[in-house]
Order: sequence, then structure tokens, then C-alpha cells
Amino acid sequence: MQGLYQWQLTGDGVAAIERFLRDSSTSFVRADEALFREIFYTCMRDAAVLKEKLVPHLDRDEADVSPVERAILLVGAFELTAKPETPYAVIINEAIEIAKTFGGTDGHRFVNGVLDKLALEVRADEVEAGRNKRR
Repeated sequence: MQGLYQWQLTGDGVAAIERFLRDSSTSFVRADEALFREIFYTCMRDAAVLKEKLVPHLDRDEADVSPVERAILLVGAFELTAKPETPYAVIINEAIEIAKTFGGTDGHRFVNGVLDKLALEVRADEVEAGRNKRR
């Protein structure tokens, strides 16, 4: 998420951002590097496609979404569409927690609403199975 945020603000390239993250974060050494690279590189490469999936679920113009929330939504959209092995609820909950930590006051609610709608679209069977299980 931090790399996507930096990309939006600076326009720096993938290699420069990855180098910055490695050099500036002591927690980077604990990260799953393969997963980081997959998410980061794919979200940057496919940002336009991911945004197309998100835009119908936004309650405002995409340009009015904060860069933090936009970065979180890109990662969430990627994981919802490309990581079926990860339960949708886990993806959404992680996005909410990141938004609570780094986003605006009600950013987590916005992220939750958008990703819930996207999950219903791209993982309808899984969402419905989860709803039936709770009944």
C-alpha cells in the first residue's frame, strides 16, 4: 500500500519505489517478498483495469478518493479478483484495518463499502455462502 501511495504522489518508477521501501523500512525484512512484489508490481501494471472494476462502486469521482484509500482499494481489488485462495472476508478485513491506521476518519467505512460491493460482483458464490453460513 505504501508503495502505491508513493507512486501516486511522486510518479516514481517501480524499481525506485521498491528500493526506497527496502532502505527506509525496518519491517520490510519481515515481509513476504514474493507476495509484496506480486501485489505491488501487478497493481501498478494493471492499475487502469483495477480502477475500472472499482469505479462502478464508488460514491464519488475516482479523482476525489484520497491517495491512501485509492492505494488500499487497488490492493483489495487485485486480491479479490486474482487471489481466490484468500477468503474475501480476510481481504476486506485487512483493507479495513489498513484504512483505520493510515486513512481518513471514515476511510475504513468507505473502503469496506466499495470492496463489499466488488466482492459481491466478482465472488458472488463465496459471499452468498458466507451469508448462508451465518444464518
